[in-house]
Amino acid sequence: MSETARTAHQDLHSEQGALRGEHPGRSRNPVIKVADLAWLEFEKPDLDRAEVFARDFGFAVAARTDGELWLRGTFAGAPCMVIRKGRTGRFTGPVFRAAERSDLDRLARATGTEVRDADVPGGGRAVSLLDPSGFPVRVVHCGERLPALPGQRPLVLNSGTGHRRTNAAQRPPREPSRIQRLGHVVLETRVFGQALDWYLDTLGMIVSDFLFLDGQRERGPVMAFVRCDLGGTPADHHTLAVHLGPGTGYVHSAYQVTDLDSIAAGGEYLRERGYRRSWGIGRHIQGSQLFDYWRDPDRLMLEHFADGDLFAGDVEPGWAPMSTSGLAQWGPPATRDFLGASPSPRRVREVVQALRGDNELDPARLLGLLRAAKS
Repeated sequence: MSETARTAHQDLHSEQGALRGEHPGRSRNPVIKVADLAWLEFEKPDLDRAEVFARDFGFAVAARTDGELWLRGTFAGAPCMVIRKGRTGRFTGPVFRAAERSDLDRLARATGTEVRDADVPGGGRAVSLLDPSGFPVRVVHCGERLPALPGQRPLVLNSGTGHRRTNAAQRPPREPSRIQRLGHVVLETRVFGQALDWYLDTLGMIVSDFLFLDGQRERGPVMAFVRCDLGGTPADHHTLAVHLGPGTGYVHSAYQVTDLDSIAAGGEYLRERGYRRSWGIGRHIQGSQLFDYWRDPDRLMLEHFADGDLFAGDVEPGWAPMSTSGLAQWGPPATRDFLGASPSPRRVREVVQALRGDNELDPARLLGLLRAAKS
């Protein structure tokens, strides 16, 4: 690594910065700069069952009809998720929030699309797009904000000689982790480079961290943790993460809760009700979040998180090798379920189709991904 790169990243989030000629992690002239994720869209065959899990996981219900279930957190703003009645349980796309109404007009002109009414409680306008993976992406601007709800209070902690709690016992209630807000979504794609550049060029997002395969750094990264560019206002380390793989689509989504006790007590509540933990509890390296991953009744993965990194717009991307051991600072080993390493007929079909198709996954890349999953 060059001394310039090392100096630029001293005391920052990564020991390694970019080498000469590597991806800069941002677009020179993006069409717009989205302000955040607005919400995520899903389909499920049984909305009653979806609502039971949602409440157990910690969501509140913002609106419910025969065909739609809108879920929210305690923070004021947009809902976190909409679930529409469908034949199977599946993710149907992310929705990003435009900073200004005029951004939608600019985006529509640049992409040859139209600004249309958004099907959201309270109304709004939206532009519908497809990313290079063929995945639906919408950008919205909504006039009405949901009011805040009562939230969980963080526990008062004693630490060292700092005795903030005296003559009082600590008894976190065994109850659902109360979701505060939507944090991020992770997507898998066979055309990682094209997809990444599209999100940077079209939506103005910027990279916080790149991961590359050991021995293949010269071929470029295979995963990026991407945040919104809010200038001097710090933003979540990643609002979107994208990685190369044989499949196309949803990996997991993450929802902020109050603190570690909220994660742990909420996890015990889920476990007692028969839900399946995928991986946790631990603390990530990229993003630093405390995490706990769960499967819903349709086997979609959702994450409780707390205490994530916040970066201003001038923090440059870090670079690190991809490895399973590099996923967490502490916690149990990553499970095969979390890694998607459990063999299944669907996964085998995806690998075969990817290797036969015109995309970025070739045998060397696939072998590198398999080695990273075992390292």
